[in-house]
Amino acid sequence: MTKTYKATGINLKTQGFGESDRLVTILTQEFGLIRVIAPGSRKHNSSLGGRSGMFVVNELLIAKGRSLDKITQAQTVKSYPGLAKNLGKLAASQYLAEIVLCQALSEQPQEDLYKLLNEHLNRLEALPNKDNESVLAHLTQGVFHLLSIAGLTPQVQVCCLTGRTLTPDFTDPHWQVGFSITAGGIVCLQALEELKKEREKNKVSESSPSSSTYRTIVHQQEIPVLSSRLNATELAILQQLSQSEIEQDTAKDSHWLSVEQILRFYAQYHFGRPIRSAALIDSFFAANHDATL
Repeated sequence: MTKTYKATGINLKTQGFGESDRLVTILTQEFGLIRVIAPGSRKHNSSLGGRSGMFVVNELLIAKGRSLDKITQAQTVKSYPGLAKNLGKLAASQYLAEIVLCQALSEQPQEDLYKLLNEHLNRLEALPNKDNESVLAHLTQGVFHLLSIAGLTPQVQVCCLTGRTLTPDFTDPHWQVGFSITAGGIVCLQALEELKKEREKNKVSESSPSSSTYRTIVHQQEIPVLSSRLNATELAILQQLSQSEIEQDTAKDSHWLSVEQILRFYAQYHFGRPIRSAALIDSFFAANHDATL
C-alpha cells in the first residue's frame, strides 16, 4: 500500500479512543477487516461523528500510521437508520455483525462477505417493526448463510451416520431427529440407537473368554453426542435456510428460536468463542413472549 489508500466498508464495531477519537472496526471489500482511528469523531461538530456510527457504509480515504491507520476522508454511501428504531432488528444486526467479526480475514479482499452482510441488513431493515417472527426468521437464515460462506455449513439434508436423506414426517407428532455439533449436522435417531446396540454387542463379545490369544482389531464408528433434538417443523426450517427466500407459514417463534439456538451453539463451537449479542435476542423474545400472554 501507499501512504494513503481507499476502501469501501461497513462499520461493525466502535469504541472510544483517547479524548475525542473513536477506534472503528470496519469490514471492507478491498482489504477485509481493518481497525482505524476516526479522529475527533466524538466531538459535537465532527464530520466523522455520524460516519463512524454502527452499520454505516462509507467510501474512505485512510492514511497509514505506525500502529493504527487514520481516516482522513469519509463519504457515506449507505446507512441503516431503521435498525436502531426496533430493538429486535438492532439485536439481530449486532448478532450478525459479531459472527462476521469472528470469520472475517484481514489484509485480503472480503467482497462476498461484505455483500452478504449488507444484503441481510437490508432485509432486516425492510421488515415491519412489529413483525418479530420475521426478524427471528431472517436472523436465523443470515446466520446459516454466514456459516456457509465460512465453509462451516452443517449437514441438514442427510444423516451424518448413514448418509441417507432425512425427510420431516409431519404425520407423526412425536417424530424427531438429532443434531450433533461434533458430527457436523443431523442424525437419524434410529441409526444412532442401532449403533449404540452394536457397540454394546461388541463390548460383550470382547469380554467373553477366548481360547485364542490373538484379537482382531475392528474399527468402530464413533458414537456422536447429540446437542439437541428437532421436530419435523424445525428440521423443515433448517433444510430451507440455504434458499434465497424463507417460508414462515407453519412455523412459530418457538420453532425459529430452537433452530437459531442450534446454529448459535454450532457457530460458537467452530469459532471457539461465545456470541455475546445472542443474549439480546433471548431477552428480546422472552420479553415479547411474556407481553403476549
